Amino acid sequence: MIRLSVNINKIATLRNARGGNIPDVLKAAADCQRFGAQGITVHPRPDERHIRYQDVLDIKPLITTEFNIEGYPSEAFIALVLSVIPDQVTLVPDPPDVLTSNAGWDTVAHLDFLYRVISVFKEAGIRTSLFVDPDPRMIRNAKKTGTDRVELYTESYAKQFAADREAAIHPFVAAAETAAEEHIGLNAGHDLNLDNLRYFANHVPGLLEVSIGHALIADALYFGLENTIQLYRRQLHSEER
Repeated sequence: MIRLSVNINKIATLRNARGGNIPDVLKAAADCQRFGAQGITVHPRPDERHIRYQDVLDIKPLITTEFNIEGYPSEAFIALVLSVIPDQVTLVPDPPDVLTSNAGWDTVAHLDFLYRVISVFKEAGIRTSLFVDPDPRMIRNAKKTGTDRVELYTESYAKQFAADREAAIHPFVAAAETAAEEHIGLNAGHDLNLDNLRYFANHVPGLLEVSIGHALIADALYFGLENTIQLYRRQLHSEER
């Protein structure tokens, strides 16, 4: 079974646009879990333009399923993660000023840095994942960092899917096969949606988890949050692919 982790950043973006506490991010996290999400993902950034550091602290006691914190491993981020001790930390190489994550780690150039950071998290008993492009070389080198998993950056798949799904999926199959050879767990995320998720899940071997936020929250405006989570989960259910 491939797990669905719901990224709730966009709910926090909506709250922050108006001030106050509507929508309630803590309630949303609890509801996503109650509605069938098998994980909750947050990605706090230094400017706190969506999820705030305090949100992360407040959400942790509510989570009975998997809690995944994404972000660039700055000193402040590392301290936050160590204070929360989530089930998983996903390291993303995005600088503070980017709108959204737009590239995977260069695990060759940043090998020593990533090794040091991952060692800190592993010592605390936190599973680690590295956000990477579907490049076998980057995945092989990710193994040297000591990471438990990699998360494949799927924007290129999403962009190419409508025009040529077979070409779109090809590098991700190769990446998945490399991860299996290196005995690294496999996650995926970015721009996966109800149109392209089933094909991805059906063709990428060894996929353990997908993290989906923007598309899922947008779909919830039309279909409702509970129904939308179930729609996404059905795309991942092996008996229905």
